[in-house]
Amino acid sequence: MTGNRSPHLTRRHLIKGAAATSATLLLGKPAIAKGKTEIAIGNIDAYSGPAAVYSSIGRTPGGYFKMINEQGGINGRMIRYITYDDAYSPAKTVEQARKLVEGDEIDVLFAPLGAPTNAAIMKYMNQKKVPHLFIASGATKFGDYQNFPYTMGFQPCYQIEGRAFAQHVLSTQNDPKIGIVYQNDDFGRDVLKGFKDGLGGKTSAIVAELSYETSDPTIDSQVVRCKSAGANVFMSMTTPKFAAQGIKKIAELGWQPAHYIGNNASSAGSTLKAAGFDVSKGIISSAYLKDPVDAAWDSDPAIQKWRAFLDKYDPAAAKNDIYAVTGYLTSQILVQVLKQCGDDVSPENIIKQAANLRDVESDMLLPGIKINTSPTDYYPLEQLQLTRFSGERYEPMGPVIDGGISKA
Repeated sequence: MTGNRSPHLTRRHLIKGAAATSATLLLGKPAIAKGKTEIAIGNIDAYSGPAAVYSSIGRTPGGYFKMINEQGGINGRMIRYITYDDAYSPAKTVEQARKLVEGDEIDVLFAPLGAPTNAAIMKYMNQKKVPHLFIASGATKFGDYQNFPYTMGFQPCYQIEGRAFAQHVLSTQNDPKIGIVYQNDDFGRDVLKGFKDGLGGKTSAIVAELSYETSDPTIDSQVVRCKSAGANVFMSMTTPKFAAQGIKKIAELGWQPAHYIGNNASSAGSTLKAAGFDVSKGIISSAYLKDPVDAAWDSDPAIQKWRAFLDKYDPAAAKNDIYAVTGYLTSQILVQVLKQCGDDVSPENIIKQAANLRDVESDMLLPGIKINTSPTDYYPLEQLQLTRFSGERYEPMGPVIDGGISKA
């Protein structure tokens, strides 16, 4: 990585899906009049640092929007896509957001990664009245339409998942003793709140509740302390690097708790593969997307179409990268929003249309899961399904759960 921009997505690759002139690159100005024949979409992702595993969430849309431009754009407008690296550092996120808003003059900040990083810029984005859409985080705060009307999340809220995990623990464990390791930021605390809400009056079942910082080298000591506390349930409220560490340490200790990992870190193609499929068997998580690692989807037309898309527009992506599925899906939904905007691509209309999605389906979502928003519901996805890893693939556990956080 050099500089602060993804090496895969320089502006040379992004303007209208074709090469820009050297003058355009030097001046940093749009090649065509902003608001007339183009829509400028910005993104911030972790192309370096502790959350770099998520980088395809920011990279894959570059290919998707190039494809859209080749098809004639959206309502006659081309898409200019710019993505920058923040290394999952909130201070850097602030810097990159200002560059996108004040320098690149974006119309939308789209799918920026992370709870702590986006929390650092949401006030600024709302002051500037730039739509801050489909954040790659399940933090509940990104659905606060009253105080932050220009900010909207995307994936199922962490509190929904936390409640679902807690309810599953209570229904399957006669005498649960729960050890928790959580990331000490908005993400980890949000899952923790949902989990405790789901336990209700049974929070005394928690025998260890330990945090870690993203700058920490490992969570080994926290895992050891959970085992020493007598836990028979282990809740991993972590990002992929630390989730994989936890799986390995549990195996090393010969410990066999019921093991739960949040959807954000559950990828079989990255987290579980890094830890080892053999020691990941039995892990419980949740899902809302089709997982390309799962051979059950190999013949699915949507997965086949997605892989063909990667071959042409995002060859750097692995064919089993679920985060490239996320980038693809969110791009689909943003295109839907922009199509609904018609001739009016003002910030007010973009956010209005984002809050007017009715039973929108994507072929990359699990069957039965739909996207819905309204002016008083800024949570596009509120459904998920519990899953268990068999040693080769995740298998569904029970029906799709409707979390309904917007009505809670």
